[in-house]
Amino acid sequence: MPDAITAGTPDCPLDRAILHFDSALRTLFGQPHATDRANPAQNFPDIELSTEERQRAGRLMRVNHTGEVCAQALYQGQALTARDTEVRAQLERSAREENDHLLWCHERLQELGSRKSLLNPLWYGSSLTLGAIAGLSGDQWSLGFVVETEQQVEDHLAEHIDRLPLADQRSRAILEQMKRDEIHHAEVARGAGAAELPTPIKWAMQAVSKVMTKGAYWV
Repeated sequence: MPDAITAGTPDCPLDRAILHFDSALRTLFGQPHATDRANPAQNFPDIELSTEERQRAGRLMRVNHTGEVCAQALYQGQALTARDTEVRAQLERSAREENDHLLWCHERLQELGSRKSLLNPLWYGSSLTLGAIAGLSGDQWSLGFVVETEQQVEDHLAEHIDRLPLADQRSRAILEQMKRDEIHHAEVARGAGAAELPTPIKWAMQAVSKVMTKGAYWV
């Protein structure tokens, strides 16, 4: 079945729901549709890390993988409830680029001998709901939600880049490219007319992000 992100979203709500359900299954259990971009890690050798370094890098990359699961769910929820077709198409383009991140993080997890978070279905369902609520609130607010999410992810990635073992160039290359993409997605949403979210909502988003980060790091 073609993905809504790759084939374009049909006008029928039921068809859109089916295609997004397919995307959800691919995000959690299958092979997500991505772009043709190469994994940034391939430009760096896989240097041997100590056991402690490998565990730390694996846990950090697991958090980032879970973050991309949440990003997919947010974008899909927002696209399902977007009112303007161009806004919906923009959300789906960004989601496809986020799929690159999902695949890159998964590949690095496998190289590090680590695993995905066992709580990913929970994070996905919660993020899908939040995305749908953001979309129902109006396209400008939904785009504002994208801007704030990407800014928080950018800060989170910068922190993880600093916490990675110095020798782990492959993980660092992935996170640096992800950071550049998040900045771009925020700029695109801002240019499309994103509204500034109220400060309490930003604080709530930060609180939820901290819960997800701590949970995914260990579980």
